[in-house]
Amino acid sequence: MDFNGVFHRTSEHMCYPLNVNELVINIKTGYDVDKVYIWHGDPYEYGIMGGSAKWKGTKAEIPFKKDLDTQVWWTTTITPPFKRCKYYFELHSKDEIWYYFEDGIISKEQLDRNKKTLQYFIMPWMNIIDIQTTPNWVNDTVWYQIFPDRFYKYRDDSTAVPWREDGPVKNEERFGGDILGITSKLSYLQDLGITGIYFTPMMDAESTHKYDTTDYTKIDPSFGSNQDFKKLVAAAHEKGIKIMVDAVFNHSGRKFKPWLDVMKNGDASKYKDWFMVNNWDEVSKRGDTRDGRFYSFAFTDGMPKLNTNNDEVIEYFCQICELWIQEFDIDAIRFDVGNEVSHAFLRKIRQRTHALKPEIYLLGEIWHNSINWLQGDEYDSVMNYPMTSSVSDFFMDEKLTNQTLKHKINRCYTMYMQQTNNVLFNLIDSHDTQRLINLCNGNIDQALQQLAILFTMPGSPCIYYGTEVFLEGKHDPDCRRCMPWEKIETPQYQARIEKVKQLIHIRKTENASKSLHYHFTNSIPNPRCVEYIKLEHDREDLRIILNCSTEDLTLDIVGKILYENKLQGSVLKPDGVVILKL
Repeated sequence: MDFNGVFHRTSEHMCYPLNVNELVINIKTGYDVDKVYIWHGDPYEYGIMGGSAKWKGTKAEIPFKKDLDTQVWWTTTITPPFKRCKYYFELHSKDEIWYYFEDGIISKEQLDRNKKTLQYFIMPWMNIIDIQTTPNWVNDTVWYQIFPDRFYKYRDDSTAVPWREDGPVKNEERFGGDILGITSKLSYLQDLGITGIYFTPMMDAESTHKYDTTDYTKIDPSFGSNQDFKKLVAAAHEKGIKIMVDAVFNHSGRKFKPWLDVMKNGDASKYKDWFMVNNWDEVSKRGDTRDGRFYSFAFTDGMPKLNTNNDEVIEYFCQICELWIQEFDIDAIRFDVGNEVSHAFLRKIRQRTHALKPEIYLLGEIWHNSINWLQGDEYDSVMNYPMTSSVSDFFMDEKLTNQTLKHKINRCYTMYMQQTNNVLFNLIDSHDTQRLINLCNGNIDQALQQLAILFTMPGSPCIYYGTEVFLEGKHDPDCRRCMPWEKIETPQYQARIEKVKQLIHIRKTENASKSLHYHFTNSIPNPRCVEYIKLEHDREDLRIILNCSTEDLTLDIVGKILYENKLQGSVLKPDGVVILKL
């Protein structure tokens, strides 16, 4: 047995309470391990250890596993009757049996040796207050991301450039999309099946993207007023649509009043500790910040970095979040550059926001493994960019096989606790990436395949505005084009919308599509055919098949066809997808 592949620790996402009764335990091994058993029980089941007392435990096979690139992830759920658990593992590899304890792997002989001190794994107590909880409503939500300036223009605005539905756009171009325009299109979103809107920043700022905030208390006048946004949220709620706003707390804009005070008064400013200034003599110098005179977002001098280690800054932004909840009645907050702010800052914000709205959804923009932020006292979830790249990489590189995709997606769902997986913010594209249709080189059928994955994976799916008509756009800023409302009623666009609506409908009506439980079968002998099963209550319920090859696939169609694209009888054509109800 290769001991290098075996790993477990009683922390983070490897041993944690799922709820007040159930304890999830996970272990990684190499592929040479055939079976894994867990010996578990109460630490005091055989008395307080000492003297001749010997703890035994109950043996149970660990039934579930997910294949990763170089390891296997084994998982089980047990119910400790007294909220505590003592355990170790028994590993089988061909004709070998080894035992894994906290201090290492030992043989049967060592296990039975009377004088051997056994260092068991211990879950001391499943304290209710420490159990990670996430908002129940999020898994049922289908999100729609809106970049406000480019969605819909309702008011006359002579300062905006004419609405342009074709061709590339620039960051400096302001097209005049506004809150009243969004409000007027809520029925359109409701008909599409949307139950949550994620807005990029709405607060007063210099740029069109609004990630350089001037005033965190005031809706940007180009979008409307605070009262306009309050009415929008209320109208959305009437239609069953939740609202998430973007919080830019890692950095401010250069016209944020505390930063203006720093520019004016230097190190005599009462706000000097609100930022991270290293050279007061050159703090007013313009140009990128690679010289280190002050820290900023991505060396951008117009976005000075806020010091979220400072108590005054923490208090200020706690009050901002409270203001947004109390004045606008928002349901969720997405934290921009969510991995650079301090953990202490996030813990305090969670305490304050949950005191006002216990079911608020706190989402971090983090593009990498985020377990340190997902222990239950900071974010509920993060943007699942690892899955985004896993899916897009598979479609862009024809040399990758279904096994590669399986390993990559399994990795995404073995990084975190199940509570987090249930509310991961899943997306295929966004305001920070190329548009889906560009990633697919204009292939709508391939784009529908990726959306089929999005709407059947665990978590909470989000589509970027215009994805329902496969709006084009290259990298930022071109991915932020104007919504093509003049074409929306054309037969071509209506056909596209209908295909996306069908996928949204499946997501909303088929519980298995929202389930945490899935497994890749990949039973069809074609390395570019993806096949996986979604389970509900341990019963196989949905079968999803994607033909990502250049060959026709003849399928055994069992069950009811819920969705299909490019299925002819029992033949799934290249770039085709079918979802079956088993």
